[in-house]
Formats: sequence, C-alpha cells, structure tokens
Amino acid sequence: MHANIIIDELKSFATEDRRKTNEWFFKTGKGQYSEHDQFIGVRVPQTRQVAKRVFKDISFAELGKLINHPTHEIRHCGLIILVNKYQSGDEKNVFEYYLKNISSANNWDLVDTTIPHVIGDYIYHHQDQLSLLFDLSQSTDLWKKRIAIVATFAFIKQGKFNPTLIISKTLLDDSHDLIHKAIGWMLREVYKKDEAVVKLFLRENYSQLPRTTLRYAIERMNENERLSYLKGEF
Repeated sequence: MHANIIIDELKSFATEDRRKTNEWFFKTGKGQYSEHDQFIGVRVPQTRQVAKRVFKDISFAELGKLINHPTHEIRHCGLIILVNKYQSGDEKNVFEYYLKNISSANNWDLVDTTIPHVIGDYIYHHQDQLSLLFDLSQSTDLWKKRIAIVATFAFIKQGKFNPTLIISKTLLDDSHDLIHKAIGWMLREVYKKDEAVVKLFLRENYSQLPRTTLRYAIERMNENERLSYLKGEF
C-alpha cells in the first residue's frame, strides 16, 4: 500500500475545529514545546482505525513516508502501524526500524502511545539492550529523555522496577515539566504494584523531587498520607 493513500484518508477525517483544538492542547505557541509541529485535525480513534486496517499491507519503505512526515497525526498513524506490526509477531525488525527512526517520536503522545509497546517491550525481553534506555536518559533531547523513562512502563507491568528507579533518579534535575510528569506517572504505576518501593524512593530523593513529579507519584495515597508527603513529613 502506498503511503499517499493513507495520508489522503487521514486528511479526509480532518476538521478545522479539531486542528485548532490540537494546536492548543499540544502547545504550539511561540516558544512552547510543539511550536514547530503541524496539525491537520484528526482524532486519535480515527488514526487508530486507519492504522489497524492497513498495517499488514504497508512496507517499511512506505511507512517511512508516514513516520517522517511533518504532520503530527500522520506521524502518529505511522508509529501506531509499527505497534500493530510489532504485536503481530515481527518484533525484531520493527524494533530495529523504530530505533533507527526514533526521532519521529517527537511529541509526548507519540512517545506514550507507542514506545512502551515496541522499544520498552523488546528491551524487557532482550535485557542486553537495556543500556539503550540509560543512554537515552542522558540525552539533551527532551523526547529521547521521555522515551527513556516511559519505555520502562513495559518493565513495570512485569513487576520489574529498577530501570524506572534508575532513570527517574537520573532525570530528577531535569528542568522540563514534561519530564517531571513522565517520572511521576511511572512512579505512580510502580506504586500500584509496590507502595513501599515508591515511598522509599520519594523519601530518599525528596529534596530533589520536582513538585509535579511528587504530586503525580502520590495520587494513589490516601488523603492524610498524601498531605504528609507534600509537606515532607514521613
């Protein structure tokens, strides 16, 4: 299947109202994190619908025209196609292809909806590759750092928390709110499985914790305990 057919179908779903909503939601104003991203106004369920229908019929060569496209929703469709291909049994080829095109995951939703299911899952099953996540966490690129922490969701689901804790510690001094939120989100996911692990991490690193990270991490605590952690009273 040619990429242009998929692009035309996605464009057929686009609306001006949705484009404006997406531009507002993803912060495309001057100096904001999506300043240079482009939107046409397609909803995620429509994007997923297209990806699910075509993933078996598109080659990696044609897929590259999607995941490297300047339009956000078209890139997203391409990356969701990669998830579908990966989950259909082509793990190694998809992982290697995604890794070569990792710069295509250059917004938080593109990272969050695809990275754990491909990069994270593959590395969990091939832990000799774990250093890739540690290397990404040392990057100066916002999205590569978010990729590093969000990929560990695949480990959390299997009850393995060390990669999350190590990368969280590495990123605690990061200045970007999207990293603060991602760390807090992953710590909250760990908390669902092992409260003690997260409580210890929060106590040991309290002086470094961004406030947003702390608030995300403690969402599942009861109110009294949550207030105590907000005050640093353990």
